[in-house]
Amino acid sequence: MTGDQSPIHVYFMPGMAANPAIFEHIKLPEDKFRVHYLKWIIPDPDESLTDYALRMNKHIKHENPVLIGVSFGGVVVQEMSKYLKLKRLIIISSVKCRDELPRRMRFAAITGFFRMIPTGLAGYVDYFEKIAFGDFAKKRAKLYKKYLSVKNKVYLDWAIKNMVLWDCDKPPENIIHIHGDKDEIFPFRYIGDCIRVKGGTHVMVINRFRWFNEHLPEIILEGKIKKRKKTQIE
Repeated sequence: MTGDQSPIHVYFMPGMAANPAIFEHIKLPEDKFRVHYLKWIIPDPDESLTDYALRMNKHIKHENPVLIGVSFGGVVVQEMSKYLKLKRLIIISSVKCRDELPRRMRFAAITGFFRMIPTGLAGYVDYFEKIAFGDFAKKRAKLYKKYLSVKNKVYLDWAIKNMVLWDCDKPPENIIHIHGDKDEIFPFRYIGDCIRVKGGTHVMVINRFRWFNEHLPEIILEGKIKKRKKTQIE
């Protein structure tokens, strides 16, 4: 807590194409924190990540806040943090620099293959739910429909390009990185200093919310792990 016992304002940024519903089960003590949810805004097709971050910063209404970003949202909050004074910068299931990107993404950046991804198909999520068969497919379709609500092609093209081509070779100082050792998008073997969540996948903010409810308040208040190496917390 701050010296005057005022609440800490915590801003959550969802992952690529996701809406704030991914945080629906994460609960922070109301006597210490005030939670705010950021939403994706549609970029201009050629908008730089810097300019986008500056636009997003207009939605930060409190001094010395905490920024928490998931996946590509973790990249965006890192860019936002360059122009803000923060109490804490936290990323989840994300990367801190280009060296942590998996080889397939680096290959996509070199070859330009990411431009061939059919982002226009994002509008067919509703159709996929109707034709899905089998319990797993139906559950996955419902998850897509509930959490992946940003289907704008301009946004998706822009987000994929800026994720793959992100120009960052040095992590921000004092960043706190929480990462699952079963992450299938950003494999754990490429990740440097972080808090390791055993068995955590790329969507652990949804299916491991109890872990976050238990540990996130302490991480925000104390920031004890910011200089440790891979720390395993089950």
